[in-house]
Amino acid sequence: MAESAVELPTERTPGRPFDPPAELSDLSGRAPLTPLHFPDGHEGWLATGYTAVRRVLADPRFSNRGELQHSPFPEHAGMTAPPAQPGDFLKMDPPEHTRYRKLLAGKFTTRRMAQLTEQVDLIAAEHLDAMQRHGGPVDLVAAYALPIPAMVICELLGVPYADRERFQADAAQLLGPNTTPAGKYKAFEALSAYVRGLITAKRADPTDDVLSELTAGDLTVDELAAMGGLLLAAGLDTTANMIALGTFALLRHPDQWAALRTDPHLVGPAVEELMRYLTIVPTLARVALEDVELDGHLVKAGSTVVLAMAAANRDATKFPDPHTLDLRRDPAGHVGFGHGPHLCLGQQLARVEMRVALPALAARFPGLRLAVPADDVVLREGADIHGVTTLPVTW
Repeated sequence: MAESAVELPTERTPGRPFDPPAELSDLSGRAPLTPLHFPDGHEGWLATGYTAVRRVLADPRFSNRGELQHSPFPEHAGMTAPPAQPGDFLKMDPPEHTRYRKLLAGKFTTRRMAQLTEQVDLIAAEHLDAMQRHGGPVDLVAAYALPIPAMVICELLGVPYADRERFQADAAQLLGPNTTPAGKYKAFEALSAYVRGLITAKRADPTDDVLSELTAGDLTVDELAAMGGLLLAAGLDTTANMIALGTFALLRHPDQWAALRTDPHLVGPAVEELMRYLTIVPTLARVALEDVELDGHLVKAGSTVVLAMAAANRDATKFPDPHTLDLRRDPAGHVGFGHGPHLCLGQQLARVEMRVALPALAARFPGLRLAVPADDVVLREGADIHGVTTLPVTW
């Protein structure tokens, strides 16, 4: 019997902060593609099964353009996103998306990102030293998880050392849990203005960094600023939340924390398993550009398909015992970084940062523990990126 339309489940089970809403996991096993009712009245689809999600992400008949999408979230009902600005290729389709992405792809290769390992080591050690001097408790987000990707982005963009403290302060303000909307806007404007000024400086006096290489081409300042903004948004918030939420998950699974601390061979697999288990970008969306047959259903042109990424990464047909965090698992094929033409461009950079940050933290503070009850850790509820607002820890 065909499933009746559902509304997007968003409530996580109390006491289970790392699991997707239980209704999503139930649908994944029973109806991997389900009719979805949207708050604005649109009738689309919800993909919860691993195979359905991967097919949509890889199929060029599905668009990622924001202005075509209907939002499944009530707070966005009736709101239409504007078309992507030049350079903001994340919400573009080929060939525009391909043209911009190619300009950056060679700058984020596995080899080039691996060359950053030593620098990430130094950044992590510097902040671990500061934590040790301060003594516990500390907020791991502010003291460690956010500064590492912020400083790495400074390296990539070629932010002069004299400006890095200001740059990091604006980034912390933009992503801070207690920042007002007005404060976030002010921080965003400050960062945007800084990036534009940096572009002008790089054109006049290029250095060895990604932004200098981009300014050597024929991109406009608007395009460069948009691409720089994407690097900031994609490289800061996601990795910071993976480090913080990953630490929270490991501390809630002491056997896995001990395994990471004692077995260096587990570092690579641990990052992949945490990406699968946590899936910090829980949903994506695509729009059918034409009628598409999918999983035995007809998805009509113009229909928005919401992709429950967290549910797909917990699909038992792909990952046995999917709700268990197991650093010795081989989670190959997980969709924590997406899939298809929009596969996360910075995935190798994120891997380098997590492969350094998590074991370095475990080695420095083997007795690391939460400084508050686990149920008191405040989650980023309703955010596009799942994580914690703060993570008080001690040792």
